[in-house]
Amino acid sequence: MNSLHRDHHIHQETSAATLPEPATHQNQRKKYTFGGYLRSYWHDYLTLALMGALGLAIYTLRPAPNRNFPLLFADGEIVYPEFSYPLRKNIIPIWLAAFLAFIFGFLATTIMQIRIRSFHDWNSGFLGLLYSLVTAAVFQVFLKWLIGGLRPHFYSVCQPSLTPPPGTGYRSIMVDRSVCTGDEKLINDALESFPSGHSTAAFAGLVFTSLYLNAKLKIFSNYHPSYPKFVLFFAPILGATLIAGSLTIDEFHHWWDVLAGGIIGTVMAFAAFRFVYAGVFDWRVNHIPLVRNPEWEGVERDAVFSRKGRVGETEDLKL
Repeated sequence: MNSLHRDHHIHQETSAATLPEPATHQNQRKKYTFGGYLRSYWHDYLTLALMGALGLAIYTLRPAPNRNFPLLFADGEIVYPEFSYPLRKNIIPIWLAAFLAFIFGFLATTIMQIRIRSFHDWNSGFLGLLYSLVTAAVFQVFLKWLIGGLRPHFYSVCQPSLTPPPGTGYRSIMVDRSVCTGDEKLINDALESFPSGHSTAAFAGLVFTSLYLNAKLKIFSNYHPSYPKFVLFFAPILGATLIAGSLTIDEFHHWWDVLAGGIIGTVMAFAAFRFVYAGVFDWRVNHIPLVRNPEWEGVERDAVFSRKGRVGETEDLKL
C-alpha cells in the first residue's frame, strides 16, 4: 500500500512538472502576434486563393471530351430513357450546399473555443475545413471538365434535331452534341454529370465536422460515452447524405455521380483532418493541433526534401 501511495505521489509530481503554470501559459498567449501568424500561414492562404481561382476558371470551360451518345433505335425507341428526365430546379442549390458544408464546421470549431480557448486549435480546425472544401472542389471540377457524363435531364436540354444526320458506330446510332439545338450553356452543364459537386462539398465539409466533434468530445475513446454524443457524431453525416440524395430526386445526378462525390469529399475530409491534427481516430492524440515546425525525433532530416530546402521553415506560433 505504501508503495502504491509513493508511486501515485511521484506521478503527481511528474505531471505537475510537465504542465505549464497558468501564468506562463497566459504569457505565451500574449506573445502571439498577427505578423507571426501571417509569416507562418501566408502561403496557405495564397494557395487556397489560387486553388479557388483555378477551380472557378475550369468551371467556366467547355467540357473537354466530345462525348458520343445514342438517341434512337431504328424503330424510333429511345435508347437510354434515364437521360430523358425533365429539367428541374435543384432542391438544394450548389451555393447552399457549399454554405452548409462550411458553416456547420465553422460553428463547431468556434463554439468549442468557449471551453478550449486556443486560437491555435481554432486556426487548425478552420484551415483544415478550408483545405478539405477547396481541394475537394478543385478535384471534382477537374473530373467534371475532363470526364463528365450525361445528366439525367440531358435530352431535355439538348433538344436533338428531329432529323439528325447519320450517326457512327454499330447501326449508326451514336451521335454527338452537334445534333443538339438547345441552349449552349445548359448543354455544357448537362455534359458534366460526373462527379456530383453538391455531394463532394457536403461530405468534404460535414465529415470533417464529424471528425472534429469526435476528437474534441472523445466520442470514440477508451470509455463508454453517452448516446447523445454518438448521435451528434452522425448528425453532420446524415446532413451530407440528405444533400447528396436530393440530387437523385431533382434528377440532376445519377446515383454513381453522388457516390463518387461522397467518396471524394470523405477522403479529402480525412486527409485534411490528419493534416492539421495529430490523429484521426486515435483518441489519445486526435484533439492535438499540429504545429508548423515540429521536432522530428528519430528522423533523418537531411533526407527530407522540404526541410533540406528549408521550405516552410518559419517561427513557431506562440500559444
